[in-house]
Amino acid sequence: MPTPLFSGLIADENGKPVSSGFIGNEPAYVVDDDGFKRHIPAEQVDRAVLNQMAEMMKGSEDLLSDQAAKMLGQNDPFSKAMIENQLKNIEKQFDAVLQTGFPEDMKAYLGMMGFKVVINYHGEVIRVEQPGAARDEGDG
Repeated sequence: MPTPLFSGLIADENGKPVSSGFIGNEPAYVVDDDGFKRHIPAEQVDRAVLNQMAEMMKGSEDLLSDQAAKMLGQNDPFSKAMIENQLKNIEKQFDAVLQTGFPEDMKAYLGMMGFKVVINYHGEVIRVEQPGAARDEGDG
């Protein structure tokens, strides 16, 4: 059974951690709204975060594929091209990621790196905090 993709990495607008649970068999994030537990379908939040991450990667696929190939020890042109193609079509892989989830150690790594998603009581993503991401875009 799928679980919320970013469980443990989500907070509400007040900085309080958001827990996870289920609505029947559907994974959900549970936001504590002054004692009222609002259950938000996890897929709604997870897709919004994945889409934001994909947008941030657009235009950098070449650099990212080069780095990924080096990390995997497969720094040949064919592996790099294959990784780059997957990055360019990353939206097609979201369904699989939502079904299989992230490994727990990857979530732990994201948390240690300061990755955090802030949502409101309606489940709308307010912001995605990625401390390692480029920050100089708005510093004009």
